[in-house]
Amino acid sequence: MQSDHRGTPDERVGDVDLTTWRTRAGGAAADGWAALGRRWGALPLLVVTLVIGIGVAVTATWAASEVYDAVREADDVAVLDRPVLDWMLTLRSPTADTLVTWWTDVAGTIGMPIVALGFLVGFTIQRRAWTPLVLLVGASGGSLLMTVAGKDLIGRARPPLSDAVPPYEHSPSFPSGHTLNATVIVGMIVYLLLLRQSRLVTRVWTIVAGTVFVVSVGISRVFLGHHWLTDVLAAWALGLAWLALVITAHRLYLTALHRGARPVR
Repeated sequence: MQSDHRGTPDERVGDVDLTTWRTRAGGAAADGWAALGRRWGALPLLVVTLVIGIGVAVTATWAASEVYDAVREADDVAVLDRPVLDWMLTLRSPTADTLVTWWTDVAGTIGMPIVALGFLVGFTIQRRAWTPLVLLVGASGGSLLMTVAGKDLIGRARPPLSDAVPPYEHSPSFPSGHTLNATVIVGMIVYLLLLRQSRLVTRVWTIVAGTVFVVSVGISRVFLGHHWLTDVLAAWALGLAWLALVITAHRLYLTALHRGARPVR
């Protein structure tokens, strides 16, 4: 197994060069990471960057919990959550309940790891590089920590069981773990696919498919009465923020490689 090398096609998404930084802050960070990469190696630097990013992500989850507490005290959340759930109740039927339950299970504690593992094996074999493994494991680990931290910090009760479709779930409601993990894992899979897709139409359909999956999983959690809408909205926001951090870490890694860092120390 080898690492990514200089000149890798992973440096571009279509016409966008991922090693080019348009802001002063981005350029300064890229210069610093490139210097560290030449000294310590690019892949170890990527791992360290992801570890630091996980700390930032957990801190962001804590900040989100503080904001949520402030909103909850003003009772603004109930104005949005209860009406949306009441509307979802009118859409249910035995067939719809069964189909949506099956779909949401794809993003559950069994389905999502299987999806991630399948793509992980495929990426690693195809590219003969450690980068997909590091990115997917790092992204998944951060997502899991954010889910656990959010649930422990908020401890929000789920919708009443009388409004939920079995099987029932009893862990804290905020944020939606299914939605957060689907956002991060599927988002990272989409990103890794885009790095090797040359046709615009293929890239567009990849983004559309990933977006439809993530959005539909979030909606399914409210439809089934397993989460409030604000649990899902927060999960989308936190997931996208963490995904942006992971992609930025990868861009810094690619920049370090492009500027002469050693692939593996």
